[in-house]
Amino acid sequence: MTCAKLYFVAPFAVEVREEVLPPPRDDELLIRTLYSAISAGSESLFYAGLQPPGIKLDASLPGFGASTAYPLSYGYALVGKIIGTGPSADADLVGRLAFAFHPHASHALVKTGNACVLPEGVDALDAVFFPNMETAVNLVLDGAPLVGERVAVLGLGIVGLLTTSILSRFPLQALMAFDVSALRRRSAGSLGATACPEDPAEAKDLDLVYELTGNPQALDTALGMCGFHSRICVGSWYGAKTCPVSLGGDFHRNRVRLFSSQVSSLAPELSGRWTKERRASVAWRELTRLLPGSLVSHRFTLSHCAEAYDLIHRNSPDILQVVFTY
Repeated sequence: MTCAKLYFVAPFAVEVREEVLPPPRDDELLIRTLYSAISAGSESLFYAGLQPPGIKLDASLPGFGASTAYPLSYGYALVGKIIGTGPSADADLVGRLAFAFHPHASHALVKTGNACVLPEGVDALDAVFFPNMETAVNLVLDGAPLVGERVAVLGLGIVGLLTTSILSRFPLQALMAFDVSALRRRSAGSLGATACPEDPAEAKDLDLVYELTGNPQALDTALGMCGFHSRICVGSWYGAKTCPVSLGGDFHRNRVRLFSSQVSSLAPELSGRWTKERRASVAWRELTRLLPGSLVSHRFTLSHCAEAYDLIHRNSPDILQVVFTY
């Protein structure tokens, strides 16, 4: 059989290629895709040619060890129906819905151990949010908010919104959310943010700031929100984007802590008790609680992929989550 698969082929150029897909072997599962979600942060870098040269896509995920050079297939949030199994896979899985870290494609061949049959209560559209929910869980683990703290989320893409949703369940004094998009600010308010002002300058002397805009210029904004010994957790991947950052004055004298959070690994101080499996179970539980499918704002068929990426690149203010439908 053949499958349709998306490729980034040059800056601002994507195409869909037909590829021959062999029958499933050994413990492989054949999945017919229903939805795959675009990761606006990472994939917009690949679309614009801003990926750092010489690094691998994600060495922590099976099948993502290739370089970021063009042409490249990418995407890591695919959900579909299992329609075939290899001879050593469980044939009873046929007909079940499953999630896989897999590039955008109409079909996927994955090993049984690299697929996740959807838990009860999570449908296919909710499940495409799993990688971003796992990132949100990781951000909260790394930021480690304390009782009564004043916390801000800077950047309300899907990761920012899901992080806000988790933080809203903490006994914080304040949870502020910032974005240039009024739609995203309203969404953050509905997810539990206590204040969503338009101007970040209103936020001062915060305890913890999450920088999730994907724009390195926002680091100065985050620094301006901090007080003595405040923490800035950077979840953005800037790719090849750089800018000057003001690390004199208040940053230096206030002992502000600036650190990164990345979902490919767990913080060393947590690794004695936490595993990726434990973190994933928390992410699935949060998905079951939130059912975030309503955050899908745009749907495109794979044949209209260029329109989808152009919309994201223009940072349209009415974007929440963009998905491909099959």
